Amino acid sequence: MVTSAQFGDGVAYVAGQYVPIAQASIPITDWGFLRSDATYDVVTVWDGAFFRIDAHLERFLKSCNRWRLNPGLSPAQITRVLSRCVRLSGLRSAYVEMICTRGQPPWGSRDPRQAVNRFYAFAVPYVWLANEQQRASGLHLMISDVQRIPARSVDPKAKNYHWNDLTMGLFGALDAGADTVVLVDGAGHVVEGPGFNVFCVKDGAVATPDAGMLEGITRRTVIEMARTLGIALQERPVTEQELRTADEVFLSTSGGGVLPVTRVDGQAIGNGTPGAVTGRLVDTYWAWHADPGYTLPVDYGP
Repeated sequence: MVTSAQFGDGVAYVAGQYVPIAQASIPITDWGFLRSDATYDVVTVWDGAFFRIDAHLERFLKSCNRWRLNPGLSPAQITRVLSRCVRLSGLRSAYVEMICTRGQPPWGSRDPRQAVNRFYAFAVPYVWLANEQQRASGLHLMISDVQRIPARSVDPKAKNYHWNDLTMGLFGALDAGADTVVLVDGAGHVVEGPGFNVFCVKDGAVATPDAGMLEGITRRTVIEMARTLGIALQERPVTEQELRTADEVFLSTSGGGVLPVTRVDGQAIGNGTPGAVTGRLVDTYWAWHADPGYTLPVDYGP
């Protein structure tokens, strides 16, 4: 018998059942495991409400369509599953993931059209990409020489688990004493890091890469916030040197929102402390979490 205490660390939806996160599993023969043949999306809950869940559901279903996956549920049904995961966990701040895997075709078949796709979901305590100290003083970002998988090979606009390039880049950054990493494309432009988009600020104007990366929902939020605040922002190629010589650098991610970067490749950015533009965006990002236009309260009732 599952007790409420067992749900405290998180809840997963597996094969139509809600189970404690520690008991969640998928079949070892699922192509989602064997081939990273899956898509996913992550929406957060803050102060008991989903933030921009409609945008995340829209992107999840677009990713499913891009990879020819069918979760077998409507947006409303997915919302109910995610909400119940959060409700059962009792979490007021949560990291909530929805996943669709290829499943398994009949034995001996390599035809992905014969596989039965599977939908999974889980809710765990809110995940921060940066710890409290890093959020206050800024992250140390390393620009890797690892090239991101070309978009012609794996479309980065559709979320996927093809992360070996990101993982190898992260190993290099951590081994060198940095906190995280951003990868480059074939032309030497910075593109994205493991789970985040990157921005730089020069003379009060913001720039962010426009190709070769996932168009994150938090990235979209930053662009919308900049427009609201009257901050100039361009989506365009960003060079390594531009990032190293910026006045400010920050990251955007569902795992913490807007996160300041104060060192790139060991060198201080600006005066070595989080900048004013970054600070305005951080404050606005969390203020928008209280805006009913962006939130959907979780029903924690019985």
